[in-house]
Amino acid sequence: MKTRNALSRREFLAGSAGLAAGMPALNAAETQVPATVPITASRLALNGGPKAVTLAPKLGKRWGEPERERLNGLISQDTLFYWKGPQTTQFVERFKQICPLEYVMPCSSGTAALHIAVLAAGVGLGDEVITAPITDIGTVIGVLYQQGIPVFADLKSNSYNLDPTDVARRITPRTKAIIAVHLCGNPCQLRELRALSDQHGLVLIEDCAQAWGARYQGHPIGTIGHIACFSLQNSKHITCGDGGVVASSDKRFGPVLQKFGDKGYDRTHGGLFEVIAPNYRMTEAQAAIAGAQLDRLENIVRRRSELGNLMTQKLGGIRGIHPHAVDERDRCGYWFYFLRLDPRKLQCDRAEFVKALVAEGVEAGAGYIAVPLHRNPVFLKHGFFSGRWPVKEMGLTTMDYSKHETPEAEAILKTGVRLTIHEGMSEEYVLSAAEAVRKVAAHYAG
Repeated sequence: MKTRNALSRREFLAGSAGLAAGMPALNAAETQVPATVPITASRLALNGGPKAVTLAPKLGKRWGEPERERLNGLISQDTLFYWKGPQTTQFVERFKQICPLEYVMPCSSGTAALHIAVLAAGVGLGDEVITAPITDIGTVIGVLYQQGIPVFADLKSNSYNLDPTDVARRITPRTKAIIAVHLCGNPCQLRELRALSDQHGLVLIEDCAQAWGARYQGHPIGTIGHIACFSLQNSKHITCGDGGVVASSDKRFGPVLQKFGDKGYDRTHGGLFEVIAPNYRMTEAQAAIAGAQLDRLENIVRRRSELGNLMTQKLGGIRGIHPHAVDERDRCGYWFYFLRLDPRKLQCDRAEFVKALVAEGVEAGAGYIAVPLHRNPVFLKHGFFSGRWPVKEMGLTTMDYSKHETPEAEAILKTGVRLTIHEGMSEEYVLSAAEAVRKVAAHYAG
């Protein structure tokens, strides 16, 4: 697999690897951007020098007349219930055009989508599910509620996604599924993960919460694994405030998604309860907004992809900076842009670097989540259910999260710098933000 700016952990920490720009060139229309005056040698804005970034990009309105039109139609309906509701039906049809999966269950959140997927996969008492340690806790809540055991595998150094080699090392006879988290909208190595799943009889679940509109080697994200899960939470590319989607074309899992999100009701065939499940139904009002948002998706993701790729081009070759690695065959949706600092090549800590970047006018922050999931107190204490963990008390697992090691994930969170990328930004802003990174890195060069 050809990956832009990929490094091994050893190479990254030793500072011995070179950077390869490797990004495809934008077309002529996309490269007609205002020229910028290099200011690398200027005094830092933090120390009274001129700012590298003078623009103030705004995201703009995220909803308007298309959403209003659907909400107006909603008022005239005689039902607001999801099952066969006009808005939900339209949303599902539109979703299938974007992500061509046969069975689609709209639900109340991305967390709900993942819980439904885990239920459909048959995860139960003592089953292990391998996933990424850098993700929202919603990725594993469903696993824990099913009395399963999250097993955190380590990540690739600059894509920040699951390392298939480490995943393979963590597979045991108890492993039931793999949840591949497409962090920042950057596709995981799905072929390798699917091959591992098929080899060991596992279920591959794609956590696409941050990856709306991403593509893996030409395929819509969500279509390589057995089950796909999306989030419509307010911070995502498209949103209805809160909401989610779980979908599959696999005949083993697709037909049960609806009832596992609807208290066990089988709305298609009826009959008595054969399972119990949570109530994770989406409302017609959520579906109305989400349906309109789907019409905006392609423009949003295409623009973010262009801007993120431009950022990588301009960050290439800067001493002490390792850009976000995206496979050249994929489309990353850049929920945000995540670069890494090489502390061996910079005479400052990350906090000082980010402070200097912000002073230059860059929308930046230190890291992403504070610590890998299993370093949170609830994991260290194994206190998931009123301070207890029945699976461990029953002797069905020897998992001790205080001793669980994912060194690359730890290093990513300690050296990562988050840059905002959104569709309201211009190429000029990205160029000036990249110049700001270059300026700050030059100032602190070791």
